[in-house]
Amino acid sequence: MSTKTAAAAKGSKSRKAETGKGGDAGFGKETYLRWFKEMVLMRRFEEKTGQLYTMQKFGGFCHLYIGQEAILAGMITAIRPTDRLITGYRDHAHPLVLGTPSKHVMAELFGKMTGTSKGKGGSMHYFDKQRNLFGGHGIVGGQIGLGAGIAFADKYRGEDHVTLCFMGDGAIRQGMLHETFNMAMTWKLPVVFIIENNNYAMGTSVERTSNVHDLSTIGESYDMPGLGVNGMRCEDVHEAIAMACAHARAGNGPYLLDIKTYRYKGHSMSDPQKYRTKEEVEAYKKQDPIEGVRATLLQQKWATEAELERIDAEVKKEVEAAVKFAEESPMATEDELYNDVYAEKNYPFEKD
Repeated sequence: MSTKTAAAAKGSKSRKAETGKGGDAGFGKETYLRWFKEMVLMRRFEEKTGQLYTMQKFGGFCHLYIGQEAILAGMITAIRPTDRLITGYRDHAHPLVLGTPSKHVMAELFGKMTGTSKGKGGSMHYFDKQRNLFGGHGIVGGQIGLGAGIAFADKYRGEDHVTLCFMGDGAIRQGMLHETFNMAMTWKLPVVFIIENNNYAMGTSVERTSNVHDLSTIGESYDMPGLGVNGMRCEDVHEAIAMACAHARAGNGPYLLDIKTYRYKGHSMSDPQKYRTKEEVEAYKKQDPIEGVRATLLQQKWATEAELERIDAEVKKEVEAAVKFAEESPMATEDELYNDVYAEKNYPFEKD
């Protein structure tokens, strides 16, 4: 990351001062331990999810987040609890990092009443009103316009929030993006557009879908600032998101982040992955974000191998407990299928 960007990030209100020396860019023990715990939870939850899917414990489509964990871990330490999130359908990890209990996230996969949407959303449609998670959306690129709309509402009401709108590199080919970028810049909306760029969309590389390979530049025709970010490092992600949020919160309008990451698994569980080599996947695994944070914790003597293994073991127990909870939770009744689908409200202009 550039010196200018790092300096901007350090000046953000989101950045908490930490004591102690060592680490990367001044981050301390508390932050690295949180990153490690958050990423291990995402990884173990998704590994178990993949296993359960192959056992046909639940159906539908299933898109795993394995390999991309540094994006959300770096994000959560850079934003405010009142900021808003909206994303596409690779969304299991987003509620987890926001603090949604893993048992409710798992129950939603199983289609149970105790799930975050009472089982109506499933793998692709997670919502958590309490934690400002506005979905989980199955329409490719559909969340881009919705994210700008959420930011518009906050600006209209004079509320000091930033919306983080996540999308994949495939979603940016949708016309929705350009219409949204134009309006968001015209109205200077407090929204940060984040491309979780794992390079392949469903199975076609960025290089085969566009003449523009540096996705951080696609907002330039609207005068939207952009930045490319190493998405395999929590440090870089935190600094970039903190800087972009400070930019939007100050009334300067949207910011675009092209966060380069990599998914170790297929686009979905049904993806044979014939478009890439095993050697390529293994090369990216050498940059694994969890191992990078683990190495820093050990080098700085902020944790021992035994302590990190204990964290991992505790997370595995949590995930197993979440599975048990989901399996034992009740399915929705037929009547429940019609609840919470539409909002019912009598407007002043309506007749009795």
